[in-house]
Amino acid sequence: MQDRRPVAIGPLLIIGGKEDKVHTPDILLQLVRFIHKTNRANRIGIVTTASRQDHLAFRTYQQVFTRMGIDTVDALTIQSRQEANRMAWANQLKDLAALFFVGGNQLRVTSLLGGTQFNQALNQAFRQGLIVVGTSAGAAMMSATMIVEGAQDDIPTRNAVQTVTGLGLWPHAVIDQHFTQRGRLGRLLAVLAQNPAVLGVGIDEDTAIFVDQEQEWLEVWGSQTVSLVDGWSITETNAAESVPGQPLILSHVTLHVLSKGYGFHLRTRQPIRIEEETVRND
Repeated sequence: MQDRRPVAIGPLLIIGGKEDKVHTPDILLQLVRFIHKTNRANRIGIVTTASRQDHLAFRTYQQVFTRMGIDTVDALTIQSRQEANRMAWANQLKDLAALFFVGGNQLRVTSLLGGTQFNQALNQAFRQGLIVVGTSAGAAMMSATMIVEGAQDDIPTRNAVQTVTGLGLWPHAVIDQHFTQRGRLGRLLAVLAQNPAVLGVGIDEDTAIFVDQEQEWLEVWGSQTVSLVDGWSITETNAAESVPGQPLILSHVTLHVLSKGYGFHLRTRQPIRIEEETVRND
């Protein structure tokens, strides 16, 4: 079992989308249990920037978290850069245990929040232990390299995927979601061919990873699998010489497919067996 000491930098909970909220909502329940173990207020903020149906998205999670025992669920319905530069939104982060980014369009998150007062306050709160959670688009935006769009069920090519700069909460990874369900291995390999230093992370629906960057490990939660694609071991690639549409060559890529009960050490790049879920109460 992993070390349970509190971390200085906040943990990340990165969800692959379509997490169960009703029948077996294990991921969200584990999040609530973790919050209750901290010395922070029993309070979650919901950032709806990625969604065009922001009020509906908020109400959905408000009902879920209230039912699970969270005292206060705040709506952070930021829909413009002007709003994101209002100090009232930034100041609200100081009172939260966790900040939850809903799904939708990840480019809305980076284009509307990037570089704003809210973004700066988020980075500061994260360094002070704020738990940052994201599902679907809210997961994709956490890495420094963010996938915007790309071909699905296709071979990796140089132009198979479009990437931009994400919020960078996890700088050494690139995250894809709805992974197995939408056949996204090819596009993750395409990103990795051009960015082999980062860890490619593909998260299935109703599945999440709990990431502790201070202790350098992650743990898989939920019902499906997480695919970790490691480019450090690549011995040959044609990424620099290829032309758009040309299949990419990658030799000696390392792939780990992990499920609940397993984790991964980020420094040694090795999977680990977790006998009991790390953040649950004994």
